[in-house]
Amino acid sequence: MTLRETADVLASQNYPLTADELADACGDHELDYPDGEEALEVLIERTGEQRFESARDATFAVYGVLDAAAVGRIGYSDRDPMPMGTNGPRQVSF
Repeated sequence: MTLRETADVLASQNYPLTADELADACGDHELDYPDGEEALEVLIERTGEQRFESARDATFAVYGVLDAAAVGRIGYSDRDPMPMGTNGPRQVSF
Protein backbone atom coordinates (compact mmCIF):
# COMPACT_ATOMS: atom_id res chain seq x y z
CA MET A 1 0.00 0.00 0.00
CA THR A 2 1.07 3.59 -0.45
CA LEU A 3 1.89 6.12 2.27
CA ARG A 4 -1.50 7.76 1.78
CA GLU A 5 -3.20 4.38 2.21
CA THR A 6 -1.08 3.82 5.32
CA ALA A 7 -2.39 7.06 6.82
CA ASP A 8 -5.94 5.94 5.98
CA VAL A 9 -5.42 2.56 7.69
CA LEU A 10 -4.01 4.26 10.78
CA ALA A 11 -6.88 6.77 10.77
CA SER A 12 -9.46 3.97 10.68
CA GLN A 13 -8.50 2.87 14.21
CA ASN A 14 -10.07 4.05 17.48
CA TYR A 15 -7.51 5.85 19.63
CA PRO A 16 -5.86 5.93 22.10
CA LEU A 17 -4.07 2.64 21.43
CA THR A 18 -0.92 1.04 22.70
CA ALA A 19 1.73 0.24 20.12
CA ASP A 20 0.97 -3.47 20.56
CA GLU A 21 -2.76 -2.92 19.99
CA LEU A 22 -2.08 -0.86 16.88
CA ALA A 23 0.33 -3.47 15.52
CA ASP A 24 -2.24 -6.22 16.16
CA ALA A 25 -4.99 -4.23 14.44
CA CYS A 26 -3.19 -3.21 11.27
CA GLY A 27 0.38 -4.48 11.37
CA ASP A 28 -0.16 -7.07 8.64
CA HIS A 29 -0.47 -4.37 5.96
CA GLU A 30 2.57 -4.02 3.71
CA LEU A 31 3.97 -0.68 2.56
CA ASP A 32 5.16 -0.77 -1.04
CA TYR A 33 8.62 0.65 -1.63
CA PRO A 34 10.12 1.28 -5.07
CA ASP A 35 12.30 -1.81 -4.60
CA GLY A 36 10.43 -3.92 -2.05
CA GLU A 37 8.00 -3.73 0.82
CA GLU A 38 7.89 -3.57 4.62
CA ALA A 39 5.25 -4.61 7.13
CA LEU A 40 3.48 -1.82 9.01
CA GLU A 41 4.01 -3.83 12.19
CA VAL A 42 7.79 -3.46 11.81
CA LEU A 43 7.44 0.30 11.42
CA ILE A 44 5.18 0.58 14.46
CA GLU A 45 7.72 -1.34 16.54
CA ARG A 46 10.54 0.83 15.19
CA THR A 47 8.83 4.00 16.48
CA GLY A 48 9.66 3.05 20.06
CA GLU A 49 6.33 4.52 21.16
CA GLN A 50 4.32 2.81 23.89
CA ARG A 51 1.01 4.55 23.20
CA PHE A 52 -0.59 6.60 20.44
CA GLU A 53 -3.15 9.21 21.43
CA SER A 54 -4.43 9.86 17.90
CA ALA A 55 -4.16 8.79 14.28
CA ARG A 56 -2.04 11.88 13.65
CA ASP A 57 0.46 10.79 16.32
CA ALA A 58 0.65 7.29 14.85
CA THR A 59 1.02 8.55 11.28
CA PHE A 60 3.78 11.01 12.15
CA ALA A 61 5.60 8.36 14.18
CA VAL A 62 5.44 5.82 11.34
CA TYR A 63 6.49 8.37 8.72
CA GLY A 64 9.40 9.34 10.97
CA VAL A 65 10.89 5.85 10.93
CA LEU A 66 10.53 5.09 7.23
CA ASP A 67 13.64 3.79 5.58
CA ALA A 68 15.22 5.90 2.84
CA ALA A 69 14.17 3.16 0.40
CA ALA A 70 10.56 4.27 0.92
CA VAL A 71 11.06 7.50 -1.01
CA GLY A 72 13.15 6.36 -3.93
CA ARG A 73 16.08 8.49 -5.05
CA ILE A 74 17.22 10.68 -2.18
CA GLY A 75 17.24 14.40 -2.86
CA TYR A 76 15.71 13.98 -6.30
CA SER A 77 12.67 15.79 -7.52
CA ASP A 78 12.04 16.99 -11.02
CA ARG A 79 8.78 18.73 -10.17
CA ASP A 80 9.00 20.53 -6.85
CA PRO A 81 10.20 24.13 -6.87
CA MET A 82 12.95 25.15 -4.49
CA PRO A 83 11.55 26.25 -1.11
CA MET A 84 11.36 29.98 -0.55
CA GLY A 85 14.54 31.44 0.86
CA THR A 86 16.86 28.79 -0.57
CA ASN A 87 19.16 28.92 -3.52
CA GLY A 88 19.42 25.87 -5.66
CA PRO A 89 19.79 24.73 -9.21
CA ARG A 90 17.65 26.43 -11.80
CA GLN A 91 14.83 24.41 -13.23
CA VAL A 92 15.44 23.09 -16.71
CA SER A 93 12.67 22.22 -19.10
CA PHE A 94 13.34 19.50 -21.64
